[in-house]
Amino acid sequence: MSPMSRLSSAEQDTATGSTGADKGHAMRLLVIEDDRDAAEYLVKALREVGHVADHAADGEEGLALALAESYDVLIVDRMLPKRDGLAVIGALRGKGVTTPALILSALGAVDDRVKGLRAGGDDYLAKPYSFAELLARIEVLARRHGGREETVYRVGDLELDRLSHRVVRGEEEIVLQPREFRLLEYLMKHAGQVVTRTMLLENVWDYHFDPQTNVIDVHVSRLRAKIDKGFSQPLLHTVRGAGYMIRDTVAG
Repeated sequence: MSPMSRLSSAEQDTATGSTGADKGHAMRLLVIEDDRDAAEYLVKALREVGHVADHAADGEEGLALALAESYDVLIVDRMLPKRDGLAVIGALRGKGVTTPALILSALGAVDDRVKGLRAGGDDYLAKPYSFAELLARIEVLARRHGGREETVYRVGDLELDRLSHRVVRGEEEIVLQPREFRLLEYLMKHAGQVVTRTMLLENVWDYHFDPQTNVIDVHVSRLRAKIDKGFSQPLLHTVRGAGYMIRDTVAG
């Protein structure tokens, strides 16, 4: 696959001046691209304008990341090893993931574009392309999606930063494993609401996990020990027969 076209000086000015994170919010993006040069260049360019960009080198890895993490926009190459880009997007839509997806492809015919959009893509950009245009398109997708998710969640004195993957309670930094972080992120996103085991299985774990497994209980127990132990006010609660809830009881 051909790497994207190199930035002209005018495009560099656009990317670092009139558009990008400096005129809005930093976005968390996932680039699913198997061409190493193209991926490295795109990720670097996105980071230089202030966004957070993760990279997956094949369809299976990209699908796993998109299911496990929260992103503002997905940038998906169409022709990927292990699982092609359209199949990745279709699988995400089938699981209820509505994160906007921009498809990148050397196949730029009208029929190819239509196929990509009907597969669940939100926009389609043919290669070679300019970074300035790609940046503008992902900004539009994020706006159309109803605004980006919060980057920092707070419940009581507990704070989780999605971008830096940092968790702090009071003045104490809490170190979490990736799955524990995703679990806490999902609970805090739904603070004050009961989160069922099914919701956790579908959104934090692989959809195919056995619902009878105790993996959720084990991880919730570990998470509770990390965020509540040593603090007078517990935040993570078990709702008997229903699921779990994170809330600040002091605030009501």
